[in-house]
Amino acid sequence: MNLDFTPSEEAFRQQVLDFLRTDLPADIAAKVAVDERLSREDMLRWHAILQSRGWLANHWPTAYGGPGWTATQRYIFEYESAMANAPRPIQFGINMLGPVLIKFGTEAQKAHYLPRILDGSDWWCQGYSEPGAGSDLASLKTTAELRGDRWVVNGQKTWTTLGQFANKMFCLVRSEKTERKQEGISFLLIDMDSPGIEVRPIITIDGEHEVNEVFLSDVEVPVDNLVGQPGHGWTCAKYLLGYERTGMAGVGYAYAALERLKHAAATVQRRGRPLLSHADFRKELSLLEIEACNLRVTNFRTLAAVESGGGSAAAASMLKIQGSRLRQAINALSLKAMGAYGPKVVNDLTDEAGLDLQGIGPQASSRASVTYLNNRKLSIFGGSNEIQKNIIAKTIGL
Repeated sequence: MNLDFTPSEEAFRQQVLDFLRTDLPADIAAKVAVDERLSREDMLRWHAILQSRGWLANHWPTAYGGPGWTATQRYIFEYESAMANAPRPIQFGINMLGPVLIKFGTEAQKAHYLPRILDGSDWWCQGYSEPGAGSDLASLKTTAELRGDRWVVNGQKTWTTLGQFANKMFCLVRSEKTERKQEGISFLLIDMDSPGIEVRPIITIDGEHEVNEVFLSDVEVPVDNLVGQPGHGWTCAKYLLGYERTGMAGVGYAYAALERLKHAAATVQRRGRPLLSHADFRKELSLLEIEACNLRVTNFRTLAAVESGGGSAAAASMLKIQGSRLRQAINALSLKAMGAYGPKVVNDLTDEAGLDLQGIGPQASSRASVTYLNNRKLSIFGGSNEIQKNIIAKTIGL
């Protein structure tokens, strides 16, 4: 990793490597290595393995089930997990809702929901974006009207990732009409089995079913499912997005993708010799490695600032921008490396096309195409990169 760790941090890194060697299921790692879509069962299995070790919610306080890791330990774990082809844990409960509940939830909400996130009883999805409110999230129009001891919700959410698997949704709703659009928004916890909820699949450009649109028609939500104060949901939303965007840097995943690209370039032949031996390709690859190194150091520095009580929205936005750009650039060069097979989509494959023992061939090549298409989203979701630039400018006073 070429970073200076203390003896105790290096010992921790070895502990993580031992865990990944012994506990990461080989079939799951094999899928991650070629960017194959994981099943719901795959994700829940890895979720349970991490929780049994006590490493699932590694940024939660120990009082709520976290391991008490430092920012450096979290960085080491995420980096080595990515390099070992371990999948990211299910994000929505662990990395998004959990911190919001710990910060803003009632004691009853924490006692009920946090253990259920950890043991996998609840699979959460995110009800933020709407057809007219994506990066401009404060323009959302889904309404919640308080009637007695119930909120009645009407509206539509879109790009709801893995909503087809979820039994719960944390949702931003407009509960008051206010002059300033960031006000009058509330943060509700909604049961996806409630009458009036319909989930419709959205098939994305890569041919996969990852996201959905969710329609809510007179959906009744108990008043106790409000997180924080009525009309103060924007505070919860911003807090959650700070966690989401910092994690979007994906340093370890960028390095893992670079390693796979190097392997492919050493195997694929171009004009009778490996692609990696061509000066023009090596130059492109080297520039990406330099960017990855810069991103890693910046991410590490940001985590260290957070550990000492610092950090800022601008830093999270910068990491989000650079991380998404880098991963998309790696995807593009990977597609280029695959040559004639790169543009093919997975549905065009035939059994006789085959896959060689090095993991390079038509099937692996088509996965590069699918990954390239799917990861065009990286610069859009979580607030587009253009929106992140505005956040940076406002934060530093431009």
